[in-house]
Amino acid sequence: MLKKMACIQMDIHFGQPEKNYENAEKWIHKASEEKCDLVILPELWTTGYDLTRLSEIADEEAKQTFKFLKRCSLTYQVDIIGGSIAKKTAQGHYNTMLIVDREGNFIKEYSKLHLFKLMDEHLFLQHGTNSGEFTLYGESFSGAICYDIRFPEWIRKPFLEGASALFVSAEWPKPRLSHWRNLLIARAIENQCYVIACNRVGNDPNNTFGGHSLIIDPWGEILAEGGEDEGLVIKEADFSLVKEVRRKIPVFSDRLPEYY
Repeated sequence: MLKKMACIQMDIHFGQPEKNYENAEKWIHKASEEKCDLVILPELWTTGYDLTRLSEIADEEAKQTFKFLKRCSLTYQVDIIGGSIAKKTAQGHYNTMLIVDREGNFIKEYSKLHLFKLMDEHLFLQHGTNSGEFTLYGESFSGAICYDIRFPEWIRKPFLEGASALFVSAEWPKPRLSHWRNLLIARAIENQCYVIACNRVGNDPNNTFGGHSLIIDPWGEILAEGGEDEGLVIKEADFSLVKEVRRKIPVFSDRLPEYY
C-alpha cells in the first residue's frame, strides 16, 4: 500500500497562534496540490516555546485547533497528523498531538510523555499518560513528540504489536541535529518501520531549530530529507515493505525478553 507523506517543515511565529494557523494552512494547501495523502506538522506549531504565556495563548481543550484541522482535512482532502499544540485543561497545560482523517474524523490525541527539562517543559507542562498508538489506512501506527525518541524502550511497545510507522513531531534544536538524525535512523532500523519525522525551522528568543525533517524506510535508508528552510519534505511510503523487512530479518520473533 503506497501513501504519499509530507512533512510540513515550517517556521513558527513565537506566541502568535493566528499567524501560525495561517501559515500551516498555506502549507497544507500546497501539500494537497502535490497530491499528498497525509501531512504532519511540527511540535507546538501554534505557539512555539512561549511557555510563560500558556495561560493566555494555549488552546482551551484544543477546541480551536481541532476545528481548524477538521476544516483543513475536509477542504484539502488530506489526513493530518496535527503535530502538537499547547492544550489548556483544568488540570494544567499539555503538549498534545491531534490526528484527524480526511473526512474530518478525530482519530487520536496523544500528550507528550517525556518532558524536556533543558527547555523548561517540566515547569509549565503536565506529562501525558496514554500511548501514541493509532490506526489509519487499516495500518497500526504510533506518534511521538521530540524528546520521546530518546526512549527506545517506550517507542518499541507498539511495534511489538505490529505497528508499521512512527510519526514524530519536533522542535529539535540545531546544535543537536546529529542526534536527531542518528536517533531516528536507529528507531527505524531497530523497529523495522517507517519513520516520518517533522522538525521546525527558524528561531525563537532562546533557540535555533534545525529542520532536516526525515522520511526513513524500514531498512534505515533516508528517502527524503529537508534542509534548514521552510518547505515540504515529500515521499511515498510502501507499507508492504515493513512485512518484507521483518520477514527477512525476524528481529521480533528472535527476541529473548526473559533475559532483558
